[in-house]
Amino acid sequence: MSHILLHKLGTVDCDIVEANPVVWKGSVLRLEYIRWKSATSHYYANHIGRSYFRLVDHFTGEIVTEPFGWDLHMGNAFVWEDRMIVTAVEDWGKPRFYQLESTDLVHWTEPRVILEGDGWMGYNTSLCRADGKFVLCFELGAPREIVHEPFTMFFAETSDLQNWKVIPGASGPRDIYTGGPCLRWFNGFYYLFILDGSYEKGFTTAVIRSRDLTNWEWSAANPALPFDEGDRRLLAAMPPSLVQKIERAVNINASDFDFCQFEGKLHCIYSWGNQRGVEFLARAEADCTEQEFCESFFD
Repeated sequence: MSHILLHKLGTVDCDIVEANPVVWKGSVLRLEYIRWKSATSHYYANHIGRSYFRLVDHFTGEIVTEPFGWDLHMGNAFVWEDRMIVTAVEDWGKPRFYQLESTDLVHWTEPRVILEGDGWMGYNTSLCRADGKFVLCFELGAPREIVHEPFTMFFAETSDLQNWKVIPGASGPRDIYTGGPCLRWFNGFYYLFILDGSYEKGFTTAVIRSRDLTNWEWSAANPALPFDEGDRRLLAAMPPSLVQKIERAVNINASDFDFCQFEGKLHCIYSWGNQRGVEFLARAEADCTEQEFCESFFD
């Protein structure tokens, strides 16, 4: 089976994992989650001591917004009409998922809870438009009775981006580790890009598809995104200390893959590193649309 191959462009930053590009009013912006987990675990240039989100120009890296979404975590951006919508979790392993939005990237709505559940341990989200509605993929690490093997993807839907409802019985594979979702929908199929692997074998991004968000087909062309030495290529200027960190880093991971289409190209972002906290943000691209890319992995 042949599929559209990604061209890796190189690393653009350190200590950023959860990020995704979106098209906003004729430009490509990238949402970045600027971590602060502790005094010893945070984005190297976060001197504030709190987690937040920011939007940057995807091509130049120029920061285009003030910090927002204070103290929320693992944000994901989605554009609908004139609204920039961001979904996020309260904190790593916490039960509440939030939504905030803006029409000018200056003024943001107060974050509001859209989903929560007893015993939920929440993490990443991914939002897409699907057959006249909106579907949110959300990642849980617990409770064990529904998650089975952490981590597992679950799904909620809405018609108005206001009132969310968990889709009964819908989930990604529950018998293996999965993570870092990216969800799309085309011609009756949901395409879900997820992390697949182990610390022994390494982690790659795989793609699966489903008509009903319950029964999943794995692509025979997986991995959709492998890790390799091309990840270390530098695409942005960095201080010598970070360049050395990139050169010496253990690389067993290609995760948190996401993408958008703009001017005939697929513009992608992903994380590489050791999947244990030493992680880097990198870009890739391909000459295709989102739909062409997703469908190329299946006959």
